[in-house]
Amino acid sequence: MAKRALVSVSDKTGLIDFVKKLVDAGIEIISTGGTKKTIENAGIPVMSISEITDFPEILDGRVKTLHPAVHGGLLAVRGKKEHMDAIKELGIQPIDFVVVNLYPFKETISKPDVAYDDAVENIDIGGPSMLRSAAKNHRSVTVVCDPGDYDLVAESLDENADVPFELKQKLAAKVFRHTAAYDALIADYFTKQVGEEFPEKLTLTYEKKQPLRYGENPHQKAAFYSDPIEDESTIAAAKQLHGKELSYNNIRDADAALGIVKEFRQPAAVAVKHMNPCGIGIGESVNEAYAKAYETDPVSIFGGIIALNREVDAALATELHKIFLEIVIAPSYSEEALAILEKKKNLRLLQVAMSDEPQDFAQYTSVRGGMLVQDLDTKGYADIEENLKVVTDRKPTEAEMESLKFAWTIVKHVKSNAIALVNDGLMVGMGGGQTNRVGAAKIALEEAGDKTKGAVLSSDAFFPMGDTVEAAAKAGITAIIQPGGSIRDKESIEMANKYNIAMVLTGMRHFKH
Repeated sequence: MAKRALVSVSDKTGLIDFVKKLVDAGIEIISTGGTKKTIENAGIPVMSISEITDFPEILDGRVKTLHPAVHGGLLAVRGKKEHMDAIKELGIQPIDFVVVNLYPFKETISKPDVAYDDAVENIDIGGPSMLRSAAKNHRSVTVVCDPGDYDLVAESLDENADVPFELKQKLAAKVFRHTAAYDALIADYFTKQVGEEFPEKLTLTYEKKQPLRYGENPHQKAAFYSDPIEDESTIAAAKQLHGKELSYNNIRDADAALGIVKEFRQPAAVAVKHMNPCGIGIGESVNEAYAKAYETDPVSIFGGIIALNREVDAALATELHKIFLEIVIAPSYSEEALAILEKKKNLRLLQVAMSDEPQDFAQYTSVRGGMLVQDLDTKGYADIEENLKVVTDRKPTEAEMESLKFAWTIVKHVKSNAIALVNDGLMVGMGGGQTNRVGAAKIALEEAGDKTKGAVLSSDAFFPMGDTVEAAAKAGITAIIQPGGSIRDKESIEMANKYNIAMVLTGMRHFKH
């Protein structure tokens, strides 16, 4: 009895060459619908699924392979006499190969404004069923869901006239990953359709983008996975134009830099080291913004990552070329700029769209034994502007309010406890990741030096006492923005009044652990 292969694919990449190799190996081909037509048009003999089931395809093709003649042929355990006797009595012939990939559900829901009924219609039922049946019985059935594995199977048939168990097992494992990912996308789509924010089961799927040489440290293994529904304004969707392959730490730092620079509508430049901003500037042009970001901390920017929200021109590229940088991120580069920057062999140049942050983006943080899930902190100054409270005797000047707005935008991206200082359109000092707030303030003030005179201060959370305000006042800070909400707010306000500092409360904190 000749071996049989059931072939039904939506992605027809490499299909004909592979089917020819199956036929050359003496394998009969069974197929359905459009796949059958493609095989027939190539002049390859092929049986219709209806010849196997003795039943027509019905309901616009929704039901064609859900039949005992198919699944009996897939699931019968070849070494089990009872199974083989049962299918023989019923006239069912074993199916030895399944070559199936699924309706393009991901591609369908990735389309802008996809109709709900179109999404539903692209949920494959028979395909996953065949794949799972074949994968369950992988000792006897070779199952292929990825066109990238066609050559591997064909080579095995050439060399061994069969497929070894080890390869069958690997292909089966891939099938279960494939169907699990497919179902996860469907589950996520429907969960969003019905407005469930935190469902009782969390099903996530990501696609491997690239292996990494190592993780955070050389002794840690790592890989980079991306969301299957790609957002063009993310690091995962970045187009690398030049330089070495990104590392684990590069990716995390680049993501942090991109998240900060996307906060600004005006030209902005952000320098990041170890997930924290070490330089931020805004200006009339991105060139001016970069000059301010560099001025913030010319030492820390060395070996850092620069994100810019405007095109890099030749003049800016010349400035960037002067120092050692790991990565430059921008929405575009002029030809002259690329020619200048590409002279640095290892400098990674990333091109990323600068569209707004998606509002429904979830943030996942793994902990031992579980995972924390929360909305991404997309709230910014515009969300608190109408509810700002000036709580001191002196109100901020118009210039101070602009600086406070800038400082508040920055501080949410600094690890808590966080303090950020701003003066004349640039961050002049930053203290982050400290165990007490006055300690963070002292670091920021010391870093800023003389630039504290006339600067403003922002804090990611309230002041537990007045000591931070006093330290700021003695350094020359003129205005402060902070959430408020401490039982000792009055102490901080009185301290601000004592030194004629303007203080604004936002009512919103920006912890970042």
